[in-house]
Amino acid sequence: MRRPNILTALVVATLALAPALAVAKAGGGASFGSRGARTYSAPPSTNTAPSMASPMERSMAPRAPAGPVGDSIGAVPQRRGGFMSGLAGGLLGVGIGSMLFGGGMFGGGGGFGVMGFLSLLIQGALLFFLARWLFRRFAGGLATAGAPAMRMQAPGVVPMQGAAVGGALAVNKDDYTAFEQLLQGVQAAWSTRNTNALSNLATPEMAGYFAEQLADQASRGVTNSVTHVKLEQGDLSEAWNEGGRDYATVAMKFSALDVTRDQAGRVVDGDLALRTMTTELWTFVRARGGRWILSAIQQVR
Repeated sequence: MRRPNILTALVVATLALAPALAVAKAGGGASFGSRGARTYSAPPSTNTAPSMASPMERSMAPRAPAGPVGDSIGAVPQRRGGFMSGLAGGLLGVGIGSMLFGGGMFGGGGGFGVMGFLSLLIQGALLFFLARWLFRRFAGGLATAGAPAMRMQAPGVVPMQGAAVGGALAVNKDDYTAFEQLLQGVQAAWSTRNTNALSNLATPEMAGYFAEQLADQASRGVTNSVTHVKLEQGDLSEAWNEGGRDYATVAMKFSALDVTRDQAGRVVDGDLALRTMTTELWTFVRARGGRWILSAIQQVR
């Protein structure tokens, strides 16, 4: 007869712990942080993370105003009228020509009777479509050629070693070593709830998000630890210079022992003997000549 009470207690405990258990490992499976002007654009896929990255859920980066953004920066603006305005302009031009030269390309010249008006319409429509085709063929091509390529293609799999180039920024072996060390350092600081260490490894924005998540765990009486972190595979998604800073977004697949305990030390989520595999996109930033720090984490869909 006590079974319903036991089941009820389990359900209540599960619901009480659910938000806390969702905040496992640094970042808690969320997408947040800043990637400069590319914060709200998806980074290119890679061999390590072939799926699209989840959009930022939280960021202090301002959104770009409505209009061309991201890859359209620097593109030559194109002014295009609607169909009716273009057609009206074409008809007006043809009408003036008919009055000046007493006819049209179909001949006829008898004034503005019914046939003359139909001929005018046909001439105007043909000239309109011809002008539109010429504009798209030549003006559109020039605009595209004049726009700088702001996006970079993924350079392919780079197993965190060797040299790779993403756009204007070269990423070398030392950089990859720094990325791997940051992955392990952030998880270690997270596991020991060392907010000072997190502040040295991440931007103030990211350190603030981490502190908020750790405070939420503390209020719920649970702690999460991510230990024995091992980078299994990683490659560069994109790297670029912006406003005197260098950015690099790297796809990283890593394994670890991800365990959550309650105040009594009992494991309430995870397994001490089972390694979990995670794939995330981490973005790093540095001042020119400075050291890399973490500026964003994105999940892979």
